[in-house]
Amino acid sequence: MWLALAFISATFLGFYDTSKKASLKDNAVLPVLFLNTVFSTLIFSPFLLDYIGGFGWFTGTFLDTTSGACAQFAGAQPVDTQQLSQTSCSPLAARTFSNSLSFSEFACTHPELYAHLLVVLKAFIVLSSWICGYFGLKHLPLTIVGPINATRPVIVLVGAMLIFGERLNVYQWIGVLISLSSIFLMSRAGKKENIDFRSNRWIWCVAAATLLGAVSGLYDKHIMKSLSPMFVQSWFNLYQMIIMAVVCAVMWYPRRHRGTPFHWSRAIPLISIFICLADFAYFTSLNDPDSMISVVSLVRRSSVIISFLCGVIIFKERNIKAKVLDLALLLAGMAFIWLGTR
Repeated sequence: MWLALAFISATFLGFYDTSKKASLKDNAVLPVLFLNTVFSTLIFSPFLLDYIGGFGWFTGTFLDTTSGACAQFAGAQPVDTQQLSQTSCSPLAARTFSNSLSFSEFACTHPELYAHLLVVLKAFIVLSSWICGYFGLKHLPLTIVGPINATRPVIVLVGAMLIFGERLNVYQWIGVLISLSSIFLMSRAGKKENIDFRSNRWIWCVAAATLLGAVSGLYDKHIMKSLSPMFVQSWFNLYQMIIMAVVCAVMWYPRRHRGTPFHWSRAIPLISIFICLADFAYFTSLNDPDSMISVVSLVRRSSVIISFLCGVIIFKERNIKAKVLDLALLLAGMAFIWLGTR
C-alpha cells in the first residue's frame, strides 16, 4: 500500500511542478509562494479547527489529526540521569547521553509542545528549499529543473544509509553513479541554452533546494514514526503561512515596486491543491512502518516524467532531444536503485 501511495504522490507532484512554472511566469516569487501556503492552510482548515476545538469530527478515521500525534511521548517515563555518574563512560559520552535524555524528558513532560516544535522545524526546512527552488524554476527551463530535482533520491539514499542504517547493494551503487552521470550530461545540454551549471546562480538555487529537500525527506522519516500524517500536514501548512507572511512583509513588500510586479494567476491555487494531495499520499506512505524512505523518495521523484512532458508540451521548451537522452539515463539510474531495493 505504501508503494502505491508513493506513485500517487509522484503523479500529483508532477502537476505541482507544472503549476509552479505557470504561476511564476513574469511574476514575483515570494507572494506566489505565500499564497501557496495560504491556500494550503485553507484546505486543511477543517482539520485544524477540529484539533483546536476538540470537536471530534474525524475521530477514528484516517483523517484524525490527534491519533498518534503525541501518544508515543506521553506514556514514556523519563530516565534517571543520576545513573550516569555510576557508569564508566567518558565525560564527553556522559554529557552527550545527558543531553539526549533532556530531550527525551522534555518530550515526555510536554508531548504536545514537542510535537509542534518538530513540525515547526520541518516548516523551516521545507520553506528554505521552496524559496530556493521557486527562484530557480522562475529563471530556468522545467526540463532542466525537473531532472536536477529528481536526483534527490540519490542524496536521500546516502543519508538513509548513514542515518537509518539502510545499506546500499551493488545495484544501488550502480544507480547512484548513473544518476550522477546524467547530471553531467544535463550540464552539457544546458550550455546550448547559455546555462553554465558552474556559474549560473539559479542552478545553484535548484541544487540547494534539492539538498534541503533531501534533508526534509530524511527528517520526515524520523518524525512520522511518532506523529500522525494529518497532524503534520495540517500544522505544517499553518506554520509555513505564518513564516512566509513575515518573509514577505520584510523582504518583498517594502521593495515591491522595484522588482518584478506580482499579478494573479489561475495556476496559483492549483499549486496548493496538487502539493496537498501529493504530501498527503507521501506522509501516509511514510507512516507505514514497513516503508523505506529511500524507495518512497525514489518513486516520488518519478514525477519528473510528468513535469518534463509538460515542459515540452505546455511551455514549448527547447533542446529536447539531448534532454530526453539525459532523462533516460537518469531514469535508468533510478531503475537500478529500485532493483536494489527488491
